[in-house]
Amino acid sequence: MNSELLVARNLKKSYGSRMAVDGISFTLARGEIFGLLGPNGAGKSTTISMLAGLIQPSEGQIFVEGLEMQANMKRVKARLGLVPQELALYPTLSARDNLVFFGQIYGLRGKVLRQRIDQVLEMIQLTDRAGEPIQNYSGGMKRRVNLGVGLLHQPDILFLDEPTVGVDPQSRNAIFESVEALNRAGLTIIYTTHYMEEAERLCQRVAIVDHGQVIALDTPANLVRSLGDELIRIEIADGETEGISEQVRRLPSVKSLTHQGQQMEIRSHRPQETLIEVLGITSRLGKRVSALEILEANLETVFLTLTGKRLRE
Repeated sequence: MNSELLVARNLKKSYGSRMAVDGISFTLARGEIFGLLGPNGAGKSTTISMLAGLIQPSEGQIFVEGLEMQANMKRVKARLGLVPQELALYPTLSARDNLVFFGQIYGLRGKVLRQRIDQVLEMIQLTDRAGEPIQNYSGGMKRRVNLGVGLLHQPDILFLDEPTVGVDPQSRNAIFESVEALNRAGLTIIYTTHYMEEAERLCQRVAIVDHGQVIALDTPANLVRSLGDELIRIEIADGETEGISEQVRRLPSVKSLTHQGQQMEIRSHRPQETLIEVLGITSRLGKRVSALEILEANLETVFLTLTGKRLRE
């Protein structure tokens, strides 16, 4: 059995002169949770829309278990489930009635549909509230119904586009547990999020996307190991840091340094070595360190290193 369930090959999507996606390629292994990460406007949602068959690529190809999507659209889309970022529910209908409606769209009927709805309600932990109108639900409960709709027809691949935006901690954790349980049962998932701790918890591999291109792809642990820089924050008790920072910046283990007043922030590939050398410099210059903090590298530091800290609209 081929372990590559989905292959995206050189996907491009342009809108006039604007290139929203510019040559994205990756493979999705059967049974994995694959994270698609990136800042606003990076091309994540456009990529998901192409992979789910909602929009056609300007260039490139998508294969699902060897079937080319554009040539086999109906067969391929039947194997895909999409949970969009925006809620796609009828607020005056109950959760059960929403699931009935969407289940019939998927072609489910009668006893099969009723059984499947009961299974989905149990998965999303809403069996007891299934008869209430959606408009009475909290944001987190609505998100869970949105997830349930995408699961009704038992897809091979589930696309989750920012599934925890605006939900309370309890609902967020319930979504995590549902995703993990579905994956243990064999479901393959593509997961987009702005929250790096979600990707670190859930995803076996992640692709970081920026300006319509994949700029890094690996396991979270490997990305942190290869690209993550630990941050050292130092405050000098007696005076400006300018004289110290000039010497620290020249150290081979230092990647970057910023300073303001009595404080320095140092990004380092080898933080222990850097710290020893910085303390040696401060001692030689007769300076006293009044505060010291080392922040461990994680996926968020990798993300900010690759995409920058500037806000994007």
